[in-house]
Amino acid sequence: MDPVTLTTDRLTLRTFVPADIDEVCAAAQDPDIQRWTTIPSPYARVDAEYFVTRVVADGWRGDTEYTFAIRTEEHGPVVGAISLHHPRAGSWEIGFWTAKRFRGRGYMTEAVLALARWAFTDLACTRLEWRAEVGNVGSLTVAERAGFTLEATLRAGLPNKGVLRDCWLGSLLPTDLGLPTPLPYLPSPR
Repeated sequence: MDPVTLTTDRLTLRTFVPADIDEVCAAAQDPDIQRWTTIPSPYARVDAEYFVTRVVADGWRGDTEYTFAIRTEEHGPVVGAISLHHPRAGSWEIGFWTAKRFRGRGYMTEAVLALARWAFTDLACTRLEWRAEVGNVGSLTVAERAGFTLEATLRAGLPNKGVLRDCWLGSLLPTDLGLPTPLPYLPSPR
């Protein structure tokens, strides 16, 4: 798929380009981003180059991962990154990070909702999953504010830097956002 651009009232989500490499590298120096995501630690400029020119580009080209730079204006600073990845049976997983100076402003929740709507309408996604290592309260807060339902804590459910860690698992369905679902959903009786 060719990269697309999504917009909200305050944000522009578009693919990363080589001009973003220095901003990605700078944001990734944040100890919280290195701690809670699977990016290399320490993080060097060569890692940002590889991410922007290979991981992002290959994901779009292969329809396996759609990664967006989040900005408050089309050519403004990088607020964060958000992606859909690990497609399986109509379901996608969402992942994100926010640059430290932009946290606490609701930008990531807004970006998550925009990406979810796009996934449900343009990709015929039936279920959006979110995972985060247990203890990543910032990510949990974003997921809950976006309407995800926390479903479980998975033991050894997330590999990160050579260690299996427990993770939270949440889901968002099209109907949670008032959108039609491509397949009927029959919840189990309670």
